[in-house]
Parts: sequence; C-alpha cells; structure tokens
Amino acid sequence: MKIIWLGHASFRIEIGGQCLLVDPWLTGNPMMPEDKRDKATQGATHILLTHAHFDHVSDVLGVAKAQEIPVVGQFDLMSYWEKTEKIEVVGFNKGGTVDLGGVKVTMVHAVHSSSFGGENGPNVPGTECGYMIEGEGRTIYVSGDTDVMADMKIFNALHKPDIGILCAGGHFTMDMRRAGYAAKEFFDFKTVIPCHYKTFPILEQSAEELAKALPGVDVIEPEVLVPIEL
Repeated sequence: MKIIWLGHASFRIEIGGQCLLVDPWLTGNPMMPEDKRDKATQGATHILLTHAHFDHVSDVLGVAKAQEIPVVGQFDLMSYWEKTEKIEVVGFNKGGTVDLGGVKVTMVHAVHSSSFGGENGPNVPGTECGYMIEGEGRTIYVSGDTDVMADMKIFNALHKPDIGILCAGGHFTMDMRRAGYAAKEFFDFKTVIPCHYKTFPILEQSAEELAKALPGVDVIEPEVLVPIEL
C-alpha cells in the first residue's frame, strides 16, 4: 500500500490494485508543483470526494473527464454531475459501502459544511463526509474536513481502522490538539497522517503537538509526492 500526499487534503492511495484520488486539488494548490500534476493523477482508477469546497473539488471534474474514471461520493451531487457533466459516478450515502474492485469504501459522517459558489449565491450539494477504505487487510480512516465527534467511537467499533488520515490544521477543521484528542480517545491507530495543514499561513504548520499527544503511534508528517509505504 502506498499513501501519497498531494498537498493540503489531497491524497493518492494505491491499495488492493486500485489507485484512489481523494479530494484532488491540483490547480492553484500552493503545495503542488505545476509540472507534477500529471504524475499525481497518472493511473488513477477512482476519485473520492468528501465535500464540495473549492480546495477539495476544483480538479475533480477535469481529472474524471481526462482519465475517464468514476467519481465516488454523496448521492445528491453524483446524480447531478452524472446528468449535467456526463461523467461516470458511484453515488451512495452515509453508512453505505461500495466495492471498488476489491477495495471497500464506507461513507461516514463528518461535521463541517459543503458548498460552492453560484450566480445567485452558494450551492449546497449534499453534505460533508469521511471514508473508511478497506483493502490489503488494512483499514484507512479518511476524516475529511471535520471537528471531533463522539461518532468516532462508533466508527472505531465498527471498522477498527489502523491508519488515520486526519485533518488537523485548525481554523476550518479540528487542529492538532483536537485531532490528537480524537485519535487518543476514540481510535486505536497504528499510524496517523495529518493533512489540511501548512497550505496557508492561517493553518497550523507543524504536527509536533499531534505527535506528542500520541505516544506509541507512528505520526508521519507527509511530504508532497513522497510515498508512505505501509
């Protein structure tokens, strides 16, 4: 398994013979070199979308059309895009599980918001979510943008994820302290990878506080396009 950070909250996850792009934001992402964008998406088999904010959704349609791969996400937006954008989609909802060729993905709750701009104000296409990704005998929890939730205790009881990809930059999501609390209080992770940080000055720039909160857990500060092999 390879988990590759594409900057901000964007990831490339190679697992179980599939290559999943999670919230691919490449154009305008200050952490993603322009000349590396094609490398980041090459060979992708699916796109997973957690919500519709620009820093998660901006490149989704372009990549889906260029590579002719399906977008996986909440039913409301997927149904709309299937009709208006003529792309392949896998639409489902929270609590549902889909099989992407041997990799099982369950949509779980998150606490945030989800919208993109329109001529008459913001459009609200469905709600925010996270994912449990199961393959190769491992389970990855992708939190999406969220705060701490008591629901996380249920997620752990049902899915037992050993890898956590957690938003932790603060201001728009939980920060390092809150992410550390969530991981320690509700999960039994072996590995934690922070995201949604460093991108802008307003966000936290280091995961040191997160690592200190989780002794015995391998907290990995990712580097853009450098594979984490697990």
